[in-house]
Amino acid sequence: MIVVGSVIGNLFKSKFAPKFQTVLMEALGLAAVIIGIHTVIEPLDKSTLPVLFIISLAIGGILGTMWNIQGHFDRIVQRFTNSELSAGLATAVLLFCFGSLSILGPINAALDHDYSFLLTNGVLDLITSIVLGAAYGLGIAWGAVVLLGWQGSLYVLALVFRSALSPALLNELMIVGGVLIFASGLSVLEIKKINTLNFLPALLVPPLVLGILHFF
Repeated sequence: MIVVGSVIGNLFKSKFAPKFQTVLMEALGLAAVIIGIHTVIEPLDKSTLPVLFIISLAIGGILGTMWNIQGHFDRIVQRFTNSELSAGLATAVLLFCFGSLSILGPINAALDHDYSFLLTNGVLDLITSIVLGAAYGLGIAWGAVVLLGWQGSLYVLALVFRSALSPALLNELMIVGGVLIFASGLSVLEIKKINTLNFLPALLVPPLVLGILHFF
């Protein structure tokens, strides 16, 4: 879906004047902000550890900055393009990978053989990638590779550690993911430049903390 959407969007890109490409990026930024807020609100209401996402972001941000994840990502992308693709692809990765459907889809598929979330998520990714492709070009299709690795890993982990994937853990992961999507939207809108990929290690903190608490 992402590859198809990126190709369709790229075909329209050359037909858009710069002012229309700017509008598309603004639309994308607004959508990311709203999706991020929506992704956070309901899980945050259900959270039994409402400060965990703050701790996760603080620890993850420090680790990501130490490892310079954003810098390495930008350098890899810029080897292949001189455009703003790195910013667009970073936003694409967050939108594709950290929505509730993207996380729950492969887990439901692995545990219950229920593919409805994955199919719904695929349609949403198709639409999103058309907009991203029109704004940033065909390079957005690389997001499909990242998503395959992410959802494939979740699928395998769900099969291997089915008892460890508690609703509480999935809840906390969606909160952190939603914040990252929101931050990406702020960057696209040029409200605040945030190196969102440096916060990716924050996703490692909830499993660690909940795993430790499980033994007490």
